[in-house]
Amino acid sequence: MQHPAPPPPAAPPPPPGRSLVALDEAECWVLLRSQRLGRLVYTEAALPAVIPVGYAVVGTDLVMALASGGQVAAAARGCVVAFEVDQADPVERTGWSVTAVGPAQLVGDPHLAARLRGEGLVPWVPSATATYLAVAVRVLTGRRLVDAAPPRTPG
Repeated sequence: MQHPAPPPPAAPPPPPGRSLVALDEAECWVLLRSQRLGRLVYTEAALPAVIPVGYAVVGTDLVMALASGGQVAAAARGCVVAFEVDQADPVERTGWSVTAVGPAQLVGDPHLAARLRGEGLVPWVPSATATYLAVAVRVLTGRRLVDAAPPRTPG
């Protein structure tokens, strides 16, 4: 019988003076454009499900590459889904997270699908072909862990 691996060591406590701040919509879009891998959150059999997906920003849509014939595209099509992307440094205890919410639809434009394939947007799970799912972003929020400003000295 195999024993589970021991958990990683606990992260150090956050340094004093850190705070979580909300990001404005423009900064959220910049951060979304800076990454290529995120997490699609959808409902499967009435339960929440999360999978890693490759994605690209196309206008104000997030377009994800999914394995063709997979259940994810069928489950998400026409539904409101969430998408999350982040970057974190567990040692320095810094990072950010952006969440987008909106309705999902299959990409029906073959020219857009060909362009996305040409730009290297392929499913995270190996697949001979890709299905592209577009999320029309309706809600966009983000947070960043930052150093708090030092107190001002009177003078």
